[in-house]
Amino acid sequence: MKTHSTALSVNLNKVALVRNTRHLGIPSVTRAATLCLQAGASGITVHPRPDARHIRADDVTDLAQLMQAWPDREFNIEGNPFHNLMDVVGGLVARKLPVHQVTFVPDGEGQFTSDHGWNFPQDAQRLRPLIAQARAWGLRVSLFMDAEPASMAGAREVGAHRVELYTEPFAAAWGGPKQAEQLDRFAQSARAALNLGLGVNAGHDLNLDNLAAFARQVPGLSEVSIGHALIADALELGYAGAVAAYLRCLRP
Repeated sequence: MKTHSTALSVNLNKVALVRNTRHLGIPSVTRAATLCLQAGASGITVHPRPDARHIRADDVTDLAQLMQAWPDREFNIEGNPFHNLMDVVGGLVARKLPVHQVTFVPDGEGQFTSDHGWNFPQDAQRLRPLIAQARAWGLRVSLFMDAEPASMAGAREVGAHRVELYTEPFAAAWGGPKQAEQLDRFAQSARAALNLGLGVNAGHDLNLDNLAAFARQVPGLSEVSIGHALIADALELGYAGAVAAYLRCLRP
């Protein structure tokens, strides 16, 4: 049973994707961030990919500058640390701009969307020095992981602070015969992580239909990062209305 509040970080990639279809600067990514934060979002997430098909490097800087006015909120930057992520984050750190968490995601450069987590022990050796660098910058490190309880130990051994459970399998099973099975799998993975001293985040295809059940049943859930569904709902509800609806799902 859920006994604590889960933070909501709003992923703004899809706002940038719509903006990038024209050269008018609208919708504004920083305006979207401001409205979401004013509505009570705990933080902002972006995933700058090498092809800049949505969030661009200057967006990351603009958002980091914006976050200076919100010292009680968090800026989470996710991406593949073997592509452009470390350069983007390192630039912010060098300028003393706020970034609180980096989420390492093993996506390919041309990949449509993130669709799997890190594998251990295969990825351990190459991840370890990058995690050490992020920690030396004073950042929390989260690893994007499939919901496999046995894999959590690998994340702990390479120095991560948290895991972000990849929730698409749960979302795909929602409303079907395997819903309970998937939910139990995620709950077990969260328990395994918590028992190792890891924090637990989650994200990918969580929405207003499935979020409340997920947040109730998955123990110790520190943060959910939600973009596509929340921005789609904001087209009808507005940013403030969408954030409020998702926060209601996360109430203990």
